[in-house]
Amino acid sequence: MRYLPKSPAERQQMLADIGAASIDSLFEVIPAEYRLDRDLDIPRQQAESEIVEYFRKAGSKNATSYASFLGAGAYRHYRPVVIDSLVQRGEFLTSYTPYQAEITQGTLQAIFEFQTMIAELTGMDLANASMYDGSTGAAEAVMMAVRVTGRHKAAVASTVHPEYREVLATYAKHQGLPSTLVGYDTTTGRIDLAALEAQVTEETAAVLVQSPNFFGVIEDIPAIAAIAHAKGALLIVSIAEAVSLGVVRPPVEADIVSMEAQSFGVALSYGGPFCGVIATKEKYVRQMPGRLVGQTVDKEGNRGFVLTLATREQHIRREKATSNICTNQALVALMATIFLTVYGKEGIRELAEHNLAKADYAAKTLGAQPGAKLLFNSAPRFHEFVLQTEEAPGAWTPRLMDANIVGGIDLGRWYPELKNATLWCATEVVTKEQIDTAASVLAKGLVEA
Repeated sequence: MRYLPKSPAERQQMLADIGAASIDSLFEVIPAEYRLDRDLDIPRQQAESEIVEYFRKAGSKNATSYASFLGAGAYRHYRPVVIDSLVQRGEFLTSYTPYQAEITQGTLQAIFEFQTMIAELTGMDLANASMYDGSTGAAEAVMMAVRVTGRHKAAVASTVHPEYREVLATYAKHQGLPSTLVGYDTTTGRIDLAALEAQVTEETAAVLVQSPNFFGVIEDIPAIAAIAHAKGALLIVSIAEAVSLGVVRPPVEADIVSMEAQSFGVALSYGGPFCGVIATKEKYVRQMPGRLVGQTVDKEGNRGFVLTLATREQHIRREKATSNICTNQALVALMATIFLTVYGKEGIRELAEHNLAKADYAAKTLGAQPGAKLLFNSAPRFHEFVLQTEEAPGAWTPRLMDANIVGGIDLGRWYPELKNATLWCATEVVTKEQIDTAASVLAKGLVEA
């Protein structure tokens, strides 16, 4: 009875009120062959302590020492323990959303600090209170550009995260928003500037690029901005790896920045939750989706915070709402805020430099193996790189797994022209020894091949 909300007497009263004599009579309308007339074939009930022990034993069968070289928009970084200690405080953990905003000063201040840090990192004038994730943030940014320009076409780089592009296609399907896909330079891995210039017209509302892009390559944002702005289009820069801003110049030429902030202290948890961001220039703020918290003073001159902008349909007329399918990830954004506070400006830079050095070593070590080569090696990159091998990824992946190593992602899933090419990522949590082991295991098969 511990988890049943109604007592037997209450259930009998409910049945009497609806005119049913019993539970069985309530379900008589369901044909007998579809009704279960026996007990479920499951093990006997167990005490809570027994259940916990069962899962502890089951979990022990999983190897906990895997080295992972996966990236592609979901990055494993060290999380300071203070993050969970603070976000699990009841004042933050149990609050849903600041509908009665002014009485939730702690939540509003946390959001304000988050917005301020994101604006400083991205080089934009302001940022919103966060979005669901980077993919929906990118799609919302394109919708925002449509509202600002009054145009209804988009040019999207093929080096934008493929899943981000899928989300945008879902958004655009019923919005009357056709988009063209701009290819990449096969030497550098950057967007093909000549193709971009040919595809951007006076009807283009937005140019969407990602930097570092899906291949880990850093795009030439000033050059892309010049092409977009020459035709009156807005430039949207998507950033899937927020830590890169510790060393990569912020895309100040962009009109809108859409970013995934998962790397800032948000654990990888089987696909979520993540933390999206939209940052923009002040002149576009009225068309920005989501919430915006502002700082003010009360009548006694004390510092305070208010919900300055809330353009969802819960707050204003649906036809005026900038987005009806976005909200802020307040608790997850708080994790990012704590992470950035703990690291500080110098710490974020040092973290990014650590990632840069680790990936450079991994790329050179793996790329030096016989039968392997680095692609797009002539352009600057952050902590991801593309490795092409003579041996198919399906052949060497099991060998790496036997060594408790998860290798790169097969790019053939999205880019059929990149045969036997895989995307690898090395963050600060990957050790030199793990990189060397991966190289030796990889080389064994490549030599044999």
